[in-house]
This record gives sequence, C-alpha cells and structure tokens, in this order.
Amino acid sequence: MLETPLQQMQNIYSPVEVLINIILSFFLGLIITYIYKKTHKGMSYSQSFMITNILISLIVCMVIMIIGNSIARAFALVGALSIIRFRTVVKDTKDIAYIFWSLAVGMAAGTGSYYIAIIGTLIISIVSIILFQTNYGSIYKSEFLLQFRYLKVKNNKTPNYNKILNLFCKSTSLLNSEVSGDSKTLKLTFDVYLREEKDIDEFVLRLSKEKNISDVSIVASKNDIDY
Repeated sequence: MLETPLQQMQNIYSPVEVLINIILSFFLGLIITYIYKKTHKGMSYSQSFMITNILISLIVCMVIMIIGNSIARAFALVGALSIIRFRTVVKDTKDIAYIFWSLAVGMAAGTGSYYIAIIGTLIISIVSIILFQTNYGSIYKSEFLLQFRYLKVKNNKTPNYNKILNLFCKSTSLLNSEVSGDSKTLKLTFDVYLREEKDIDEFVLRLSKEKNISDVSIVASKNDIDY
C-alpha cells in the first residue's frame, strides 16, 4: 500500500520536531536581522529586507522538511521554483551574505542540525560585529574633503593655513582652486587625511578662527560613505 506524502513526511519528522525546527528557524532569523540592523551602514537600509530574511529562514526550513529523503520531491520542487523570477537589485553586496545566512539557518533547522544552526549563527554574529566595530576593509578611516575661502594677504608668501593643515593632517592634496568674481579670494578644495589623534571639530574651528579664512566646510570622502 502506497503512503501519502503527509504519511511519508510524518515518518521522517514528528509533529514536535516540525514545531521545534520552525520555531528555531524563526528565532535565528530574528538574530540575523538584528545583527544586520546593528551593523548596517549607508542609505540602503530596507525594512522589507529584514522581514524577507526571517521569512526565508522559515520557508527554507519548511522546504527541507518537505523534501526529506525524497529525490523525486527535490526535483519537483526545483521545477516549481524555476518559474519564479527575481528582479530586485541588491544595493549592497553584503546583503547577499545575509540572504545566504538565512538560507543556511533554514536548511540547518529543517534537517535537525540544531548545533550547526545555533553555533554557526553565534560565530557569524560575533564576526560581523567585530568587522563592523573595527571598520575592517576600509582603505582610509579619516579621509575628508576640505573646502574654504582664502583671502590672500599681501607680502605673505606662506599661507597661514599651511601650518594648521600640517598640524592636523597626515597628508594633503590640493584638488581645486577657484578665483572669486572680485578676484579677492580663492575657493580652495583639499583632499586631507586627518591624524588619528586629532579631532575633526577642533580642526574646523581652528581654521575658522583665522582672519583671512572663511566658509570652512568638511565632508567625508567617498571612501568612507556607503551609497
């Protein structure tokens, strides 16, 4: 006598195991999204991505339990899912890692590999926080674009801003010099690397106090910003 698909699945997973697997995948999905929220940078944050990761963990867990040890069901599921087309562009490549993380958690929970699911999530969470706190992978941690207007003083061969730049910056590069309409001032733009022990606010205030310097502004360079 042939067994129904429900009877076949019950032979692999008991109702208690099914409930435990789904609940575990849900809580691990919550942990994944919490780590994502705490370590996210830039302007590509999406609440729907958070919800999607939790749902992925749950759905993959269910799929793994449905497939069980049946190769036929695995191929049938692949054929059914092949009609789905994903057209959403991932804005941040790091988001792909979180999607795979959710998939792995769902697979581990669905197969009853609780130790792998829990320990793996714990280790990846710690690594993610460490990488976030240390700003790992950043080429420069203190690169800025400095812009101000300079009134050239007669008989002053050395601009007074040079001393301040040398004091606060490891290196500087003049990017642009623009003469004002009345030819009295220069609008200067520098690419600067601030010394680690120096404070950016103190740097800006120090420049602003100079009599022949005005309109001081400083912004983080593109190396420090996630778009």
